[in-house]
Amino acid sequence: MTMTQKPRFPASLVLAGAGKMGGALLRAWLDRGFDPAGLYVLDPNASEDITELSTKSGFALNAPAQAPEVLVLAIKPQALDEARSLAALAGPQTLVISILAGKTIANLAARLPDAGAIIRAMPNLPASVGRGVTGLAASAGLTEAQRSAAEALIGATGAFEWVDNERLIDAITAISGSGPAYVFYLVECLAEAGAALGLPAEVAARLARATVAGAGELLFQSESSAALLRESVTSRGGTTAAALEVLMADDALAPLILRAVKKARDRAEALSG
Repeated sequence: MTMTQKPRFPASLVLAGAGKMGGALLRAWLDRGFDPAGLYVLDPNASEDITELSTKSGFALNAPAQAPEVLVLAIKPQALDEARSLAALAGPQTLVISILAGKTIANLAARLPDAGAIIRAMPNLPASVGRGVTGLAASAGLTEAQRSAAEALIGATGAFEWVDNERLIDAITAISGSGPAYVFYLVECLAEAGAALGLPAEVAARLARATVAGAGELLFQSESSAALLRESVTSRGGTTAAALEVLMADDALAPLILRAVKKARDRAEALSG
């Protein structure tokens, strides 16, 4: 897993779609020093925040006169067929980076036939706070310069992982794309369990939230594996060991998680079909 330390941003970029994820990418790029003179945002329904950010930062809310070095697609997947004007922005030297769920590289190439190269990306919600992780798969012909530009742009929001087989993007969707929801649900379950044991509901909710957030930060900062960290807080015969005996039973959490992520993966494959 890689974090870009010294991004080398492209000279020109068009962002199509500035909603929740597109807006998160935009703010991350600006925070990391992207020159707004080379930045163009296309969104007919741009929020007031994006409009104000344009006025403050100086990026344009219109298309450039010529195809950019990079075109980032952050529109709704169903809007791709309607956005025919985007084809003119994907020239032979343009790298297209798509975060559109369910749209394969082949789907994108059919709609943007002149694009120089295409990357399919699967970010996740923590990208909005600089702690995201994004899976990346590229079309044939991706140059080293394009790869570097993509890593700079995606690395501005957190970590990233390349996969050689585009089909693995569906597995990434199931693990990290949807994964934050699993963690949020864990917090809900912990809070409900605390309340069931007699804690005031608001206290149980705060404890559960802080516990998961703290454990996540420890994982982020530590070089130890999750297994070693688990072992470090588990005393033989202690309370944690008693709980893990339930969670680690043959028919408990591990097979449940596997069933859940397989179902998410299968749904991602169906959407990409």
